[in-house]
Amino acid sequence: MTQPLGPVMLDLEGPALTRDEKHLLLEPTVGGVILFARNVESAYQVRKLCSDIRRVRGDLLIAVDQEGGRVQRIKEGLTRLPAMARIGECYSANAEDGLALAKDAGWLLGMEMAACGLDLSFAPVLDVESGISSVIGDRSFSHDPQQVAVLGGAFVQGLHEAGMAAVGKHFPGHGSVAADSHVALPVDDRPLDVIKQHDLVPFYHLAGQLEGIMPAHVIYSAFDSRPAGFSPSWLGMLRESMGFKGCVFSDDLSMAGAHEAGEPKDRARAALAAGCDMLLVCNDRVAALEVMNACQDIDAKRAAKLRYSRARPDLDALSALGRWRRTHAKLEALANQSNASTL
Repeated sequence: MTQPLGPVMLDLEGPALTRDEKHLLLEPTVGGVILFARNVESAYQVRKLCSDIRRVRGDLLIAVDQEGGRVQRIKEGLTRLPAMARIGECYSANAEDGLALAKDAGWLLGMEMAACGLDLSFAPVLDVESGISSVIGDRSFSHDPQQVAVLGGAFVQGLHEAGMAAVGKHFPGHGSVAADSHVALPVDDRPLDVIKQHDLVPFYHLAGQLEGIMPAHVIYSAFDSRPAGFSPSWLGMLRESMGFKGCVFSDDLSMAGAHEAGEPKDRARAALAAGCDMLLVCNDRVAALEVMNACQDIDAKRAAKLRYSRARPDLDALSALGRWRRTHAKLEALANQSNASTL
């Protein structure tokens, strides 16, 4: 009988599992692993690392942030993905072509992640670019909420065609605050009606199609004094008004934007009480252990549904697929154009 999936998602020290990490992953409170750039040398090395993790615990979720542009952990051996804003620009030039490219990009990302042994990438970004947030910027599809919704939906459809879950972020929208929640606690003072008519549009549009959502470590003071990921009001809206039935992943509880909730164990309890299903605790092993101790006997049932369940594509055989070749060429050309424009 498979043991229940715990609610804690951890990071690793380097590109290979250590002996201590093998023991740590056996703890029942652990439910997943997230990979960062320090864990990555190449697509083939990631495939081996994922295989090694599954030899320890076959039921663990393995995730990564692989969005494109400046947020792409796995580079060697995979497609260089452009920032999603480049796909938005293609859509503005030709809606039909841009929509098709967004769908193909989601499919290619899903196929490549599955071939590397991963269960999911934390994508797509559904924040609306407002010219304010440097941490979002070109990670967003567009400054137009409807366009983000449409392109995000096409990207999600592509992920699903590859057999991969979609995790939208950062609910209810990080695009209209200047502070970076990695190093500060942003506060968005806009009226709730403005947020609903702008930032929330993509989430309303896609709540029924997403398997996962990650809330922002941002306070939206017109609605709640707590950051969204610690807010029963925001996560209650997500479940009740928007009909979301999937898994809520906390953003990293070690980020500065999460410290408002107290010590690591307090952050974990507050996030779970608000409605989060799985807690990310990264870059702070002491905090992770404290969170694990505070989360005994909690089963992340919704998270278990996000495991990749199909036969995984062969990393070496992807180039034999015509759709992969065509999409790979288009995305790399966009990425190269973007790189050239910044030189």
